[in-house]
Amino acid sequence: MIPRARHLVAAALSSALLILPAWTGVANATTTATTTAGSAATTTTGSATAAASKVYAVPLAKTAADVKKVADYWKPDRLKQAAPATPGAQASSTPSSAGGAAGPGAPVTSAASAASAASVAAAAKRTAAQIAAPALPRKGRIAKTIGKVFFRFGDKEYWCSASAVTARNRSVVATAGHCAYDPRQAKAAEYWIFVPNPGENGETPDGIYVGAAISMHEDWSGKGDYDYDYAFVTVHRGFVWTPKDGSYVMQDVGRLQDNVGGQGLELNRKPGTYTVSAWGYPAGAQPDGSHPFDGKKLWLCEEGATRWTVAPSLDLQKGVQLMACDFSPGASGGPWLIGYDQTRKLGSLNGVNSLTWNRDAKGWYDAVSSPYFDTTTGDVYKRAAAQTTPANVT
Repeated sequence: MIPRARHLVAAALSSALLILPAWTGVANATTTATTTAGSAATTTTGSATAAASKVYAVPLAKTAADVKKVADYWKPDRLKQAAPATPGAQASSTPSSAGGAAGPGAPVTSAASAASAASVAAAAKRTAAQIAAPALPRKGRIAKTIGKVFFRFGDKEYWCSASAVTARNRSVVATAGHCAYDPRQAKAAEYWIFVPNPGENGETPDGIYVGAAISMHEDWSGKGDYDYDYAFVTVHRGFVWTPKDGSYVMQDVGRLQDNVGGQGLELNRKPGTYTVSAWGYPAGAQPDGSHPFDGKKLWLCEEGATRWTVAPSLDLQKGVQLMACDFSPGASGGPWLIGYDQTRKLGSLNGVNSLTWNRDAKGWYDAVSSPYFDTTTGDVYKRAAAQTTPANVT
């Protein structure tokens, strides 16, 4: 196992380490991009100059009745029965030759990649800025922002990793785009919920939060461009199931950020100038077929250096890669945090797990990548942070 990936053992998050013994599918943490080290991009791609600030919004559960329908689907018995199996994400059909990697100073050799280089250069000139500061929950001195999202596409259930982000409406979750919307079907996920700090037997100690609306870039929804494989989901007030008369009733627990805190958000940080910690619940097989992760524990790829990367067949022109990370499918959507404070469990989000990489074509994944979080990402986030939801859904 690559030594940077390790099980988080902080006592403050002990109840978050084991997920619900979960189920029929794992949304691909990470769509896989396999490449050989040092290979250069040579394929024409489509989105290097995509216009900024093209926010696309899709409603999920809009009314209290909608929330109740989603809640009823995720009764405690269903959550307890969930168990990781073979990854089956909607964005997982990636050929083994999908990715190319361009390291620091590595030449981009094809004419088709010139637009990519120009896009990266333009991105690097933007000013780094923190547009949201991390925040503790209203009660307590330790945040519990990282968890899992559960949802359906068609008749199949999936899960991903995700995190709460500080927002004006105190109700925003960040995850991968492919954990909320399938561009191949032009369809939003159904029965979408976020469970922060999940317990080992389906417990939801900090509530269940039903998705209200997905905010994303239209180049993700329109063509599955991995430069925009991120989503900010506005969620309703949370609830927990309370036994009553042999059944369960929903009990309101308030807003997400009030209960678990929120990670900050920082944009336009040039890869190579900072280190990052990546988090998630990996579950899928490694390239050699081994299963070192079971999706039940929260894992950390310890602070490491970042670099630009590309994957032409996935339209990824300005990806950011974290080396020495062996995350497998299941970690999708987990947060990339800079300036992480181990005591408060807070930092600033500047990426999400999107693609796994097998750069040396050996038996284990050796890197993970995120879309570059830039000013456009901030526009998507601001849309999610400005949404309002009903004052009561129980």
